[in-house]
Amino acid sequence: MPEQKPMPRPQMDRSTESNTSDKINTECVSISDASQPHHHYKIFKPYGYLSQFVPERRKSKKLLAELALFPTGTMAIGRLDHDSEGLLLLTTDGMVSHQVRSKKIEKEYYVQLDGDIDEDAILKLQTGVEIGIKGEKYLTLPCKAYKLKNEPELPSNGRKPRDPRHGPMSWVSITISEGKNRQIRKMTAAAGFPTLRLVRVRIGNIHLEKMQSGEVIQLDDPSDIR
Repeated sequence: MPEQKPMPRPQMDRSTESNTSDKINTECVSISDASQPHHHYKIFKPYGYLSQFVPERRKSKKLLAELALFPTGTMAIGRLDHDSEGLLLLTTDGMVSHQVRSKKIEKEYYVQLDGDIDEDAILKLQTGVEIGIKGEKYLTLPCKAYKLKNEPELPSNGRKPRDPRHGPMSWVSITISEGKNRQIRKMTAAAGFPTLRLVRVRIGNIHLEKMQSGEVIQLDDPSDIR
């Protein structure tokens, strides 16, 4: 999938933001013109950013629109929580968004854990753990999980998870094809190792690679993602 040059960052004035109606689609820049050619991007969503473009009531979190000058109609394909980082796909084509989200596409995460994870916990993650979803118990589907021998090379997010003198930490790779709310964090907690940092590094055959936090790269049509 050929890539084009990185997108320029806009000059943002957050003082001009205003409260918006709950009926506004916060995940989209605006309504797009169907006659215009579509655009697609991959971004490294930084820590602390919402996976949306329009601010919500009584929230002052940073938004995706602050990362680049996106065309009208740009929307996130899926989302990452504000305290998660890494690969996020954007598009102006609602059909592409539907196609990508409707497929059972693998999503791989590098996860820093509180504690030195053992084989028993890895096995629990692989076979499925019980988590809570909207007040109901849910058994996660079998997934791929393994311990990383070395800390992955990722850009700093400006935060220290905690003082290493307070105990060991470890990193794992977890690959899932479902996407429940805060699923990875709930899974590692259920296995006995709370998440300290969560970075998505792959969606199907699209990789984060050596991108820096906040970087935006334009892509060809990602509807052939697999």
